[in-house]
Amino acid sequence: MAIEIERKFLTKSSEWKELAKGTKYCQGYLPVSGECIVRIRIAGNKGFITIKGRAIGASRTEYEYAIPAPEAEAMLKDFCEKPLIEKLRYKVDYAGMTWEIDEFYGDNAGLITAEIELSAENQPIELPPWVGKEVTGDHRYSNSNLVRNPYKNWKQP
Repeated sequence: MAIEIERKFLTKSSEWKELAKGTKYCQGYLPVSGECIVRIRIAGNKGFITIKGRAIGASRTEYEYAIPAPEAEAMLKDFCEKPLIEKLRYKVDYAGMTWEIDEFYGDNAGLITAEIELSAENQPIELPPWVGKEVTGDHRYSNSNLVRNPYKNWKQP
């Protein structure tokens, strides 16, 4: 069984942007009920289908498979809930680990998150200077919830 252990943070500066080039991502979620979510994604020019279980803390089961990009495009258009998630993903190495920074567009414009995948929930990490508040347990920031309640609808301070 594949387990994903991931922590998510907001960013507090844009220093990270000078360190990497972004890859365009478009993803959507198939309407399912129960114990999992099913994501369709195009990253650059590659298609993927991912099945994720419920999160328990920072961990959850995850299975991901490559699929032809034209099929992923058709599934995004025909089957996925709207709005789709549109973002640029940047990969930045810091202190021997790779951070993924997502800069959202469309209905989630203005939101920027930084994620780190871990091998254990209690694995120590060194936070980069551009990482801010941790939002791992705040489900509003999960991509599947950003489809249902886009960032543009949140009450901004």
